[in-house]
Amino acid sequence: MSLEKAIGAEIHRFTVAGGAQLSCYRSQPELVDPDARPLVLLHSINAAPSAIEMKPLFDHFAGSRVVYAPDLPGFGQSQRGDLPYSPDFYAEVISDFLGQIDGPAPDVVALSLTGEFTARALRDNSPEIHSLTLISPTGLGRNQPPSAEAGARINRILNIGWLSRGLWRALVSRRSIQYFLNKAFYGPVPKALVDYAVATTREPEAARAPFAFLTMQLFTTDALTLLYQPLRVPTLLLYDQDPNIGFECVPELLESNDLVSVQKIVPTCGLPQWERPEETVEALIRFWGESA
Repeated sequence: MSLEKAIGAEIHRFTVAGGAQLSCYRSQPELVDPDARPLVLLHSINAAPSAIEMKPLFDHFAGSRVVYAPDLPGFGQSQRGDLPYSPDFYAEVISDFLGQIDGPAPDVVALSLTGEFTARALRDNSPEIHSLTLISPTGLGRNQPPSAEAGARINRILNIGWLSRGLWRALVSRRSIQYFLNKAFYGPVPKALVDYAVATTREPEAARAPFAFLTMQLFTTDALTLLYQPLRVPTLLLYDQDPNIGFECVPELLESNDLVSVQKIVPTCGLPQWERPEETVEALIRFWGESA
């Protein structure tokens, strides 16, 4: 694979979910308390995601604790191609990965749709974690995604050769990627974020997992009831505005689950770890202290 690293750290390989290969950046601090909890940073799912989305948090905490930032299968440095991309698949990936990292139960931070996968993993497979932070999570708006069956039908149509190739080229042009990232920032988008997003879409088989996302096959209908209300670990929601996600159901979640707390990082558009990193770090440290 010719893709450069998204983060300046060693890459470790894991086998997950029936043999899928996962690549993960891992920090190696010189001095770390052996009882310190690891930190796991899970990127979002979109047309061009990777661990670079979590780089500001990785860089901040890498000197004081062991930090893991995987590229989920289908993206970044991990295996792509013909994998069974679905919510259950990614939940199994996360469960298997968490079961292989060393040390005490980790603090987990999941971005956007990956929050749904992590909640599903906790519900179905019960991997041991200490806390969960959901940054701009999907599944908390009033509008519901279509069923997986409907998404599969759309996917079959879009995977007609000439149609899928044309759509993919348009979707991952530099102009298109710049446009979508502009919507996630109040200010200018860091050039490194755009450059890496473009680069990762140029890898072989790069379109497979994004098409599952674009055809809505990776979302869970009624995630509030099925995934978030059953959470049984201390959970923090960090969010503000997001052009693609609604948060109208957050009050209902807070009323139904007393393990969930919330903090708005204002003003942000979905990537507070990039837009307001100091406030995001402060919120995380405060939450981890309260849940110790």
